[in-house]
Amino acid sequence: MASLMKCCAFFVNVLCMPLHLIHAVGLYEIYKRFFPICLYRCSIMYNKKMYDKKKDLFRSLSEFKKPDGQLTILEIGCGTGTNFQFYPPGCKVICTDPNRHFQKYLKASMGENDQLSYERFVVASGEDMGSIESDSVDAVVCTLVLCTVHNIPQTLREVRRMLRPGGAFFFMEHVVADASTWSYFFQHVLQPLWHYFGDGCEVTRETWKHLEAAGFSELQLRHIEAPLMFLIKPHIVGYAVK
Repeated sequence: MASLMKCCAFFVNVLCMPLHLIHAVGLYEIYKRFFPICLYRCSIMYNKKMYDKKKDLFRSLSEFKKPDGQLTILEIGCGTGTNFQFYPPGCKVICTDPNRHFQKYLKASMGENDQLSYERFVVASGEDMGSIESDSVDAVVCTLVLCTVHNIPQTLREVRRMLRPGGAFFFMEHVVADASTWSYFFQHVLQPLWHYFGDGCEVTRETWKHLEAAGFSELQLRHIEAPLMFLIKPHIVGYAVK
């Protein structure tokens, strides 16, 4: 099975040669301008199917308010702002994303969720958010982002740096399937193509291992099967306390 999987993945990789060339000469950057449109439509579908799971996850956000009742949330890879509806009313939100072209959709989401206070939008990757002060936020949120960052351990180090002591990191991420399943097989075979479709998304990551090794004082993590297509059905969801 492993040999067949490698052969099929190689074949798909060959078929992706035009995409590799487009990326090599810099033309892939054009897609980044249109990616927010694709993600906006996909996010609506994702939220409908994952509504109950997101609502259950973010219900715990209020537990991490400061003694004065204020809750400051920093969202890594905020995208089109589809998580805003799940945040507690009155909280302050800092948005970050490496793609500046999301701002149009963010403004629309902010207008639809005026129960929140929006501090700023920072164009930054998950691995380098130096413009955000250390120990400055009560919660960091990251959904469907750790599949695209270049360095998960560095991103988690940034999360721990920005969180105040006792603050929490909330996550919902798709991960690699069990090695005994056909989902695992096709995740590895189709990964070269999926990488371009998802703007760098990797469906073969064992993200939970990085969370377990990140040094949080408490980790609440569950593996679930999301009601989505087989490539992104395996998920992890939960939160980690600094």
